[in-house]
Amino acid sequence: MKRLLIMMASALLAMGVLVPGTVKAEEPVINEKLGVPIVVYGANLSDAEKESVKNSLGVANEAEVEEITVDGSDLVKYIKNGNSQARMYSSAKITRQEEGKGLVISIVTQDNITQVTPEIYSTAMLTAGIEDAIVEVASPKKVTGHSALVGIYKAYEVTGETLDTERTDVANDELNLATKFAKETGVDSDKVAQLLTGIKKQIAEQNPATKEEVEKIVAEQLQKYKIELSDADRQLLIDLMDRIRNLDIDFNKLSEQLSDMTTKIRDTIGEIDPGFWDKVKEFFANLFESVQSWFK
Repeated sequence: MKRLLIMMASALLAMGVLVPGTVKAEEPVINEKLGVPIVVYGANLSDAEKESVKNSLGVANEAEVEEITVDGSDLVKYIKNGNSQARMYSSAKITRQEEGKGLVISIVTQDNITQVTPEIYSTAMLTAGIEDAIVEVASPKKVTGHSALVGIYKAYEVTGETLDTERTDVANDELNLATKFAKETGVDSDKVAQLLTGIKKQIAEQNPATKEEVEKIVAEQLQKYKIELSDADRQLLIDLMDRIRNLDIDFNKLSEQLSDMTTKIRDTIGEIDPGFWDKVKEFFANLFESVQSWFK
């Protein structure tokens, strides 16, 4: 029995040793064309909370990152009538991608971002004119997730791009309206994101010339997705989509990117951290030592 147990533990340990040899973790590489990832921290994070966010976003796993902070002054810069005294905790890591890669959004602290979903982030970001990036969002405490979007805007301007503040303001209103509908009507947030995307797609295809035509599109899409809104909320949606109609947005491109969003998010989350295999090896090594100690 003693010999059998040691042989079994040795076999398990061998598996732990051999697997890392076949799945070798790649060394972090600095992208000299697109730049290093940018990590944006909410200004009201304590030192301990900031360290927690760093761990959640895997900052230590990057070859280099650029770190910046977002506060109330940034909020009022990108969002009309924003509160400069707003407390900001949600943070994000933005990794630029080659043109055509689209957006991949993941919330790495899902329990702490209570209102904004990856789909809602993506539809707002595309409205703002942000494309082709991997975006990871984190917070050390429960927050709605709104300040992360402002941080993403700031990160893009740090790279030298100039965002249209009219678009960022509309995008923020879109995010607020989406979270309002999901919270107050009980409609699933993914379905709300589908509704917004469906309306935008129809605006792209029909090119409505008047607000009345936008109102008709909104009514048709609400019926399609079987979503009921109060008269006041319906009017808010119509007003928002009429503002979006007047922005310079490639709605067809936006719709195509959103259609792939769910698959891309699943693929990103499904990737295994290379450090996982080190933990496997350590586990079996400890197991082997424990088995040996039983017979000493």
